[in-house]
Amino acid sequence: SQILKLFPRTEFEQLVKKTQSERHARGVTSWEQFVSMMFCQLGRAHSLREISNGLKTCEGKLAHLGVEALSKSSLAYANAHRPWELYQQLFFALLARCKADAQPRKKKFRFKNKPLSLDSTTITLCLALLPWAKFRKAKGGVKAHVLLDHDDYLPSYVLITEARCSDVKMAGAFVLNPGSIVALDRGYNDYA
Repeated sequence: SQILKLFPRTEFEQLVKKTQSERHARGVTSWEQFVSMMFCQLGRAHSLREISNGLKTCEGKLAHLGVEALSKSSLAYANAHRPWELYQQLFFALLARCKADAQPRKKKFRFKNKPLSLDSTTITLCLALLPWAKFRKAKGGVKAHVLLDHDDYLPSYVLITEARCSDVKMAGAFVLNPGSIVALDRGYNDYA
């Protein structure tokens, strides 16, 4: 309930009308699908059956959210036929609201130019499921290169590449404003 307060119902309904996501509803509203998928994320559910059964155990508590426990087939149909643009616009609306609500923090050090951090991390993937992500003989993965903005601590740019891709080669792909201050680790140093 507390997390869903971040998503005002009136704003959500406006986005539903804008994206016409109720066009193929078949009894499942966009709000019910959203709450179910939020439950999936927060409960770390890995299948539709797990989501459906988890919602059924909480049925009494779901009534005040305006949601009924969805069956596995209804949720599958909604996931297959709902436009993804609804959730993209919902994310950007939440991001704009968070940036507007962010209080300017008092900083010990002030920089004339914008400070940014550049780093990458390798995300391990299962080779049996994703053979395209081969990294080493028995390892799979991708590399996420992230440019972090220190004003709001949100990534301003994320680039996902093959895990074997060098950090130095990817550093040139980021678009930086002139005069930006970039803090980076030794993976991006190239003295050649």
